[in-house]
Amino acid sequence: NALKDSAVYAAGIIFTFTALGFLLALIFGATGIRDFAANGWVNLFIAAIFIVFAFNLFGAFEIQLPTGLLNLLNTKSNQSSGMLSVLLMSLTFSLTSFTCTVPFVGSALISASGGEWFYPIIGMLAFSGVFAIPFVLLAIFPSYLKKMPKAGGWMNNVKVAMGFLEIAASLKFISNADLVWAWGILPKELFLAIWIAISLIIGLYLMGVFRFPHDSEIETVGSLRAIFITIFFSIAFYLMIGLWDKPLGELDAFLPPSEYHEIMSASNGSTASMISGNTGVPKKDEVVWLKNLDEAKKLSKEQNKPIFIDFTGFTCTNCRWMEQNFFRKDETIELFSNYILVKLYTDRLEEPYISNKKLQEEKFGSIELPMYAIISTNGEVLGTETFTRDYNQFLNFLKLGINK
Repeated sequence: NALKDSAVYAAGIIFTFTALGFLLALIFGATGIRDFAANGWVNLFIAAIFIVFAFNLFGAFEIQLPTGLLNLLNTKSNQSSGMLSVLLMSLTFSLTSFTCTVPFVGSALISASGGEWFYPIIGMLAFSGVFAIPFVLLAIFPSYLKKMPKAGGWMNNVKVAMGFLEIAASLKFISNADLVWAWGILPKELFLAIWIAISLIIGLYLMGVFRFPHDSEIETVGSLRAIFITIFFSIAFYLMIGLWDKPLGELDAFLPPSEYHEIMSASNGSTASMISGNTGVPKKDEVVWLKNLDEAKKLSKEQNKPIFIDFTGFTCTNCRWMEQNFFRKDETIELFSNYILVKLYTDRLEEPYISNKKLQEEKFGSIELPMYAIISTNGEVLGTETFTRDYNQFLNFLKLGINK
């Protein structure tokens, strides 16, 4: 009976949270989610939500559902019997725990909503599954209840640390708005400096250097706390290498592009080509990206080189990952020298970006970002490729274009 009831209880929790993901997928999934996610106002709104969640975790206020609704569900669960009672209890618990979990659930849903329609559902299945597993295990092995960590000040420390991480996450959406509207207020260096500061602040907070109103005084630094302090200080020092434009692996996907200053100059009327990692005149081995396909076609005929088109986006995380982790490698740069390179952004609702998107959709039958196309000097499409983590696959694509 314990196993059966706990399984039903866990299923109720999973169903409740997954229903949120399903609802989000129904609302946003088939309605041009990419354009929605690239909208500046939407990104600012999402950033504001993250910041509100952060202050909730800091203890500035509580997000609560109506007490009457929770009391009604609780009464009904006590009046019922069998599986229905257990299901109602799990629903009551899920809604009650919503107060504590909304900053995490909301953040997961916001992050997932930028992808395919099924990601919110998968995200909530994973979240609710992990959330429900302990109840099944504790029902099977009730003696472990006595061994669980006791409630205390450490719980508030976890919440506050997560609050700082929510603020760090909000920067990504502020950066998206900055790139879409060409404000020029959040270059990669400043973005990284804020992330470094947040990592250091979390480390100092966990050490007990400063406290929030709901915190209890830290008398000793235990081994687990010391591990997390070390982790956050290490993250801060690791991020510092990015200030010198060094690759940061997976994190590069969330940072502003290296050619941030060139993008802002172009948005303000400059007609200069974009030079990877430089704001001045191109030097030897630096990659120059044109912004105009007609200009690229002209040079292609003059130099008898095929054209490599990078259909990209200002808010595209996979584009940033490819640029930092593949484009800057020596072998890639060597192969790029055989092409006329052109970078076409497609996610601003103005010209020439609307025309770039139309070109990608009509000529290549896709609006996926990033998308790479190789065309010959006479305009023939030699091949296309999309996001990949297989470097050899990307190199083979470049070599295929040259061979053809």
